[in-house]
Amino acid sequence: MTNDIIDKNRNSNKREEIVPAIKRRDFLQTGGALAVGLGLCQGLPSLARENNSTTPFAEKLGWQVSVQHYTYRRFPLFEALDKVAEVGLRHIEIRSNLKLDANKPDINSDEKMPNDAIKKLKATLNDKGISVPSVFVDFTGNPDQAKRIFDFWKGFDTEILVAEPPADCFDLLEELCDEYKMRLAVHNHQKGRSEYWSPEIVLEVCKDRSDSIGACCDDGQWVRSGLDPVECLNKLKGRINNFHLKDVAQKGNPDSPNTIVGQGQANNAKSLQALMKLGYQGLIVIDFEHDTPDLQEDMARNIAFIEKQAQRLLSQKQG
Repeated sequence: MTNDIIDKNRNSNKREEIVPAIKRRDFLQTGGALAVGLGLCQGLPSLARENNSTTPFAEKLGWQVSVQHYTYRRFPLFEALDKVAEVGLRHIEIRSNLKLDANKPDINSDEKMPNDAIKKLKATLNDKGISVPSVFVDFTGNPDQAKRIFDFWKGFDTEILVAEPPADCFDLLEELCDEYKMRLAVHNHQKGRSEYWSPEIVLEVCKDRSDSIGACCDDGQWVRSGLDPVECLNKLKGRINNFHLKDVAQKGNPDSPNTIVGQGQANNAKSLQALMKLGYQGLIVIDFEHDTPDLQEDMARNIAFIEKQAQRLLSQKQG
């Protein structure tokens, strides 16, 4: 990957992707309250209210619903964690190039974080009951930088590093995945903004490598590229390490705006069904780019959509 492509990827979307988490016992008072106020109780079934989980049906399918940090890019990470907790989610995918703390604007949410900030972040995550199972990072191709990234996020019990790495550093990243017992998920931005926009390209970099090297499948970006997400998922069977759920208004338009999940042309319900059929168990990361004053209400709708689809899929599976 050339430097021009790397810069284009970083700056054109300036990272574009997300998870939420409230303490379980607080769901009915916050995340649940959002849904009630919106008349979304039908989308958040009684099971959720009975077992203090925001996403019980998704969990029964082996899915952990998360949110991409980019969803809350307007806020430094510490404030974003409040928002994640408010909507009742328990996981976040941190974006390492976003700001950490409003009081320390020169610090990003990355491996250069000073020790006092690391301590504060770990305490905040623990207090809010939020985990960081995946992080979207920027590999430069420098071996020392790559090792620092792995070492840093291993300290947060992170399992998956999402990235669009330089094409010549996969040998290094595979070695580090094996050393740290972590996985790499190659993300697809839309065509023209990413080297990895199609599943065939991702499969090529995964070829002859361990299962630790796989895909972060972004169904909305595939639709922006004019691709069919279900076909893409089926091609990547056995290599899906992470999944970003996104909806967009127009297929084949690289600049198509984001929509609430289920309201655009990505046909997210079919993507979720395909994941179930493929036996995927892992993260479903809500990657919601549309930042408005109604962001939390929109997020409640996104979560409700996932739960409604998970409930439907479970019924089909059991029937």
